[in-house]
Amino acid sequence: MTPLRNFEEFLKDMTIRRQNPAISRARSLAEEAELRKGFIKKLAEKLELSDKTANYYIENAYDAIMELIRAKMLLDGFKSSGANAHEAEVSYLRNLAFPEAEIRFANELRYFRNQIKYYGKRMDSDYAKKVLEFLEKVYPKLKQFLTKI
Repeated sequence: MTPLRNFEEFLKDMTIRRQNPAISRARSLAEEAELRKGFIKKLAEKLELSDKTANYYIENAYDAIMELIRAKMLLDGFKSSGANAHEAEVSYLRNLAFPEAEIRFANELRYFRNQIKYYGKRMDSDYAKKVLEFLEKVYPKLKQFLTKI
């Protein structure tokens, strides 16, 4: 996995574009993230985390995190698109002053989610537990950036 590029590089290559803040879209993404987080909780009540279910937990946790990052970007007047959009969104965590260790984990999560989604990689329950712990750690931090919507 290559090191995560800086957000400004994504602006230069047009993966990220400036636009007017999109408050209603940001609100919608934040609401979807909240529903998805609730879904993960219900899933845990009904379906044990195991090697067979790990990918489902990982994908949903990833999506909840990314929805909040996208919501913040929209509030700040940025939109991502193209092949490197997810990487660009993860790099935005630097602009939000997240610790580098959390940014590296988010980038690793992005990479593994891509492996799950497009290459059929199976992850184990130990990694899924780490992802769920990460979700619990970063979710409230990301939510605090969305108080004005």
